[in-house]
Amino acid sequence: MSNFQERVKIAKSFGGASDSYDVSARLQRFSGKHLMPWLPNRHDLTVLDLGCGTGFFTDILASQYEQVIGLDISTKMLNFAKQKRNKAITWVEADAFKLPFADNSLDFIYTNLVIQWCEPLQDSLNEMMRVLKPGGLVAFSTLIDGTLFELKSAWKQVDDDQHVIDFRTLESLESAVNQGAFRLLESKQQDVILEYENVIHLARELKGLGANHVPKKRNKGLAGKDKWQKMETSYSDFQEPGGVYPATYKVYSGLLVKLSD
Repeated sequence: MSNFQERVKIAKSFGGASDSYDVSARLQRFSGKHLMPWLPNRHDLTVLDLGCGTGFFTDILASQYEQVIGLDISTKMLNFAKQKRNKAITWVEADAFKLPFADNSLDFIYTNLVIQWCEPLQDSLNEMMRVLKPGGLVAFSTLIDGTLFELKSAWKQVDDDQHVIDFRTLESLESAVNQGAFRLLESKQQDVILEYENVIHLARELKGLGANHVPKKRNKGLAGKDKWQKMETSYSDFQEPGGVYPATYKVYSGLLVKLSD
């Protein structure tokens, strides 16, 4: 399957979650909020929210900047955003690997928990580089290796299939973002531990976020009842005293600058 076909499948996964996404998006709220200190102070800027989803943060950007564009690959997400958000925002349906903007035309790109879905990552970074003006900035957040380690560990006790997406290592991510005309100005890492009533609650939230798409999974069907119960039993090893089930998300945030030619 091509990378484009994988991205279309991911778009459908997110699109199917458009109505529940804003309810489920605890992690997106956290990571997106922590990018706010890196927003440029000037207001006369052309800003792109890359992978805008339902437009929650696009709306915030529109309150601060002259021209704001919300771009997403999911038609359903964009339709939701158009109905709910600031009418001055320009909404664009497009692929992060083929941005419909002229070279050197954007001042700032904001992209919250998106680039973990971009494969190959370097191609999407090159597109961002192309459309940014020299001196332009990218504020991004993503998930790195170690995310959902509890869930991975629990499934490992059941079978050797892949049930959880593999996230990039810290080293491979920093190597990728420091290539070409980009330089990493600042970065930070945070472990975000969300609590769930049970494993089904976790699974539903992952589905609500569109994050249940696993490209390398061999068995494409749902796990059988016996396997699911074994996984739940294994996950209970991580259960906290209050009865809740934790899930760890390793969030990496960075600020990139496009160097002058």
